[in-house]
Amino acid sequence: MITVHHLETSRSQRVLWLLEELGLPYQIKVYQRDKKTRLAPPELKAIHPLGKSPVITDGDVTVAESGAILEYLAERYGQNLEGELAQLEPARGSEAHRQCRFWMHYAEGSLMNWLVMKLVFMTIPTQPMPFFVRPIARALCGTVQAKLINPNVDTALAFMDAHLASHPWFVGPTLSLADFQMSFAVEAALSRADNAQRYPQLQAYRQRMNQRPAYQRAIAKGGPVVM
Repeated sequence: MITVHHLETSRSQRVLWLLEELGLPYQIKVYQRDKKTRLAPPELKAIHPLGKSPVITDGDVTVAESGAILEYLAERYGQNLEGELAQLEPARGSEAHRQCRFWMHYAEGSLMNWLVMKLVFMTIPTQPMPFFVRPIARALCGTVQAKLINPNVDTALAFMDAHLASHPWFVGPTLSLADFQMSFAVEAALSRADNAQRYPQLQAYRQRMNQRPAYQRAIAKGGPVVM
């Protein structure tokens, strides 16, 4: 039995969605974030030394990192898929495979870096600090967001929006691993963008994703993707 060690509002939602699409039996062990630090609890270190989520156990196999988990599940259980999941892993050497590989790396290698930075700089001014420091923190964080973070987030959103204008899913007409990897990033990007309405293709993509029964089941079991 596959066990998903699931941290609330985290990247492990990607794993739940794929498991639901594949129709695989699994169980969830839910971990709550520390209410003050929003970090994962120390109990996760008993599963994997990094103490992060997602982690899955499958018999005597333990796999960490969401991208690695998605690839493991596709390789282990995704053989001879038909219909919408037939191109879950596009044929190696094909243009679809190159596109899939790009988006798998882009999600964490480029996009999430800026989204995490935006969350951090949005949160800093809300933390406890001497009253006379707060205006300085608010001004500094606002400047960093305006001059560094927001332009990079806007570039990423425009890039994805333009791509999705000609691709129903990130690689083509059907789902691939890229969509599962990008799902958390898309939800986070649209929730944190100051001008999300400017990206209709990205909004439509999120709607298609949210309308899938498997995605809805994953949300029902794992909770919301982002706060």
